[in-house]
Amino acid sequence: MVAQLGSDGRAGDARDGARGSSAPLQCVAMTGGASTRRYFRVALPGGGTAVAMFVPEGGRPEEVQKLTSGLRWPFLEVRELLAERGVDVPAILAEDCARGWVILEDLGDDTLANYLLKNPGDKRVLYTRAVEDLARAQVSLASLPPESVIASRAFDEELLRWEIDHFREWALDARGHALSAADRTAFDGIADRLARRISGWKRGFTHRDYQSRNLMVRPSGKIAWIDFQDALLGPRVYDLVALLNDSYQEFDTAFVRARLDEFAAGAGYDAEERSSLAREFDYVTVQRKLKDAGRFVFIDRVKKNPGFLRSIPASLRYVREALARRPDLAELRGVLARHVPELG
Repeated sequence: MVAQLGSDGRAGDARDGARGSSAPLQCVAMTGGASTRRYFRVALPGGGTAVAMFVPEGGRPEEVQKLTSGLRWPFLEVRELLAERGVDVPAILAEDCARGWVILEDLGDDTLANYLLKNPGDKRVLYTRAVEDLARAQVSLASLPPESVIASRAFDEELLRWEIDHFREWALDARGHALSAADRTAFDGIADRLARRISGWKRGFTHRDYQSRNLMVRPSGKIAWIDFQDALLGPRVYDLVALLNDSYQEFDTAFVRARLDEFAAGAGYDAEERSSLAREFDYVTVQRKLKDAGRFVFIDRVKKNPGFLRSIPASLRYVREALARRPDLAELRGVLARHVPELG
């Protein structure tokens, strides 16, 4: 649908503050994800297109006050840092944060997920590029400005534990698979230990959702990052789990292992660190993919968007495979198998 873009994110005649023009922008709404952000492809006056990102909460009084105090949207701050450190991110063409707008370079519609639907034969080379890009980024972002928003938030024990409970609340309780009293006690103890273990690892830059729908394939074949505004400090494998145990893709074990090898080489790891990487990958797989399964149910029940439910089986398959590789998580495997058919 073609519409005229107003300053509130709705179609209509309104001054576009980002351009400083009274003429309305001609735009087409783009498909979004699970967040509240909305995207529009806009026709530029001199030709070509750009992407307008509208953040509904961006224009709230408290957010405007932050802007007038010299603070910036996390999206803009993180984008600037990534660009400085050599990560390919979309250019900023204009911004009107006080009214909730940013105008971005148009990277097209070829997310990695979409591109592979048309070019499945390119999967290995593109995933090799994605893991090598991630390894280089982690090295270049090993040191962060102390005032960085990234440095102010982390996957600590509390957040990791909350995400596991998110699975229990939505993928179990909300779907009629509530744990028995004994299994709930066992589950809570295991979840505590898992969150404590992961939170104790060395932390570094983490995109937080580094997967096929948040990576754009440029015509050159290079990969650009999007949706990085929630970046924080976390375990080195977190983004690898999001990428290689992507709920929207299917990979065999050999493919994943090969990409882990490439990441380890790109990061300069020795054989011992590569072995540790595999163990960490499995533990974070259990934590992250349980959270994803719960999140997909939450998005359906609360946000009324059932489109992610189809990805629950893949998420739980990754959990099942990781649990099978880690004998010390056998108790969790047993608890879940009694209540979740996909993990039986």
